[in-house]
Amino acid sequence: MANPPLVDMMEKVWFSITGLCERFSEVEWQTPTDCPGWSVQDQIAHMAGSESRLLDRPAPQHTPSDLSHVKNEGGERNEVLVDWRRSWSGAEVLQEFKSLVQERLVVLHSLSETSLDEELKTSAGVATIREQLNRRIYDAWSHEQDIRRALNLPGHMDGSVARHVFERTLMAMPYVVGRKVKPADGTTVVIEVTGSIAGVVSIEVNGDRANRLDDVPPHPTVSLRMDFQTFTCLGCGRWDTAEVVTSGKVVIAGNQDLGENIIHQMAIVN
Repeated sequence: MANPPLVDMMEKVWFSITGLCERFSEVEWQTPTDCPGWSVQDQIAHMAGSESRLLDRPAPQHTPSDLSHVKNEGGERNEVLVDWRRSWSGAEVLQEFKSLVQERLVVLHSLSETSLDEELKTSAGVATIREQLNRRIYDAWSHEQDIRRALNLPGHMDGSVARHVFERTLMAMPYVVGRKVKPADGTTVVIEVTGSIAGVVSIEVNGDRANRLDDVPPHPTVSLRMDFQTFTCLGCGRWDTAEVVTSGKVVIAGNQDLGENIIHQMAIVN
C-alpha cells in the first residue's frame, strides 16, 4: 500500500533535516537562530520533544532557568523539552531525534488515506490526524529553514514540502487581512510571491470578512511583492517586521500604511 502524500512529505522533511545536521561541529550546534533564545541544537531538541510527546513519552520533570524569550503557555511547554536537552551534545540530540523519527514512521506508515481523518486529542485541542500532520510538516520545514539560515546553508526551498508550506501560509492571508488588519469595507489586497515557489493571492474585504478573489483586481488598494523566503519568514514570525519594511524586502504599491500594517500582522505562527 502506498503512503498517503502527507506521510511522504513528513518523511521527506525529516530526512532532509537529519542529512543536513549529520556533520555539524559543536560550534555550529550552538549557533543562534531566528527563534529567540534557541540555538541550532535547540531547534532539533524542540522537534525531538514534539515527536516524543506524540509517542506518548512522559514529559521530563524540569523547570527551565530562563523563560524571558517565551511568549505563551505553549512556548513554556516547548521550553521544558528544549532546556532539558541543553546539557546534551548536539550529536546526542540529533541521535535521539533520528530514533524518534524512525518510531514515528512505523506509526505513520500504518496509516491509510481514510485513517488520516480520524480524530485525536492534541495540545491545541481535538484535531484529525491529517491536520496534525499538516502542522508537523509546516513546523519541521520551518525549523529546518531556521537552521539553514543560521549557518548559511540554503536548500529545500522547492519541491512538495516547500509548496505545502507556501499553500498553507497563502491560505491564512485572508485571516490576516480580515481579522488582524481589519481594513475598510471594499479594500482589495494583492500579495505576490516570487522565487523558487511563486504565486499570487488576491483578497477583498466585505463586511467583517476577507475572501480570496479568483482574479487579480486591476487597481488593488495595496499590493505587496516579496520572495518566498521573506513570505515564509513573515508568516512564521521569524523576522523583525520593522526591519523588513525598511530593508525593501517587500515592495509595496498603493496604500503604503496599509501595506506596512499587513507586514506587521502577517505572522500566523506564535
